[in-house]
Amino acid sequence: MGQLGFDFGIEPRPLIKVTPARLSLYDDCPRRFRMTYLDQPAPSRTGPWAHTTLGAVIHNALRELFALPASERTPERAEALVSRHWRSGGFADAEQVARYAEAARRWTADYVERHGADAEPVGVERWVSATVGSDPASPSLIVEGRADRIDAHDGELVVIDYKTGRTPPSDEHARRSRALALYAIAASRTLRKPCSRVELHHVPTATVAVAEHTDADLNEHVQKAEETAAASRAAADKLTRGGDPDQLFPARPAPRCAWCELRSHCPEGRQAVPAARPWDLLAPTT
Repeated sequence: MGQLGFDFGIEPRPLIKVTPARLSLYDDCPRRFRMTYLDQPAPSRTGPWAHTTLGAVIHNALRELFALPASERTPERAEALVSRHWRSGGFADAEQVARYAEAARRWTADYVERHGADAEPVGVERWVSATVGSDPASPSLIVEGRADRIDAHDGELVVIDYKTGRTPPSDEHARRSRALALYAIAASRTLRKPCSRVELHHVPTATVAVAEHTDADLNEHVQKAEETAAASRAAADKLTRGGDPDQLFPARPAPRCAWCELRSHCPEGRQAVPAARPWDLLAPTT
């Protein structure tokens, strides 16, 4: 007698592993997503961008600083850490390098003076992960990534993302950030504490943009993440079967094409806007 069992002819859906960065890149420009994650060999990129260099320096300094006990998180220590991590890739000349090195030390020290003493980090560049789905009974995604900082506040978690760009983000930017929303869900699952508050900390101005998410907000972000993940996987599967890469992953020309590190491989991007100089996106020093 054969083995008894049940077969309804339904294959379970494979979970799609995603990071907020991959989802955002596909939404911004499918062609850039393809060239970044799928093309082999990977296409050549432009040289370093000064704003990226500056952001990495400040992120590295704050990572080390907030791993220290609160008594050691001083503005002077912040300045020293910026100097330790300083790099000059992408800047126009030695004068600009010196001006931004000084500005970065000042910005980071001021930020720590205003926001460092009361912080209670429970994770610094903490890797978090969660299985999620708009239907809790049938999850579709594994969301994972590294959050800049996760604080504890009144028994709940707060996800913090550092920003160093030209313009301070608003509370609306924090609310609309899919990355922060997904990190909030993943942090809650990983650290087993509630998390609804997310913050964007703009270091050059020491300002903080805040959003308090509801369950409905978070579920909406998950639904959009599912749509993006499904679309990118479907396009990648068709590409593997021999589909046309330019049709499956079209360019989406926009102002950001000016500083895309892959614009030399994209005629539409080059036609859309002139190339930016490597230092054009730096935050003003005054």
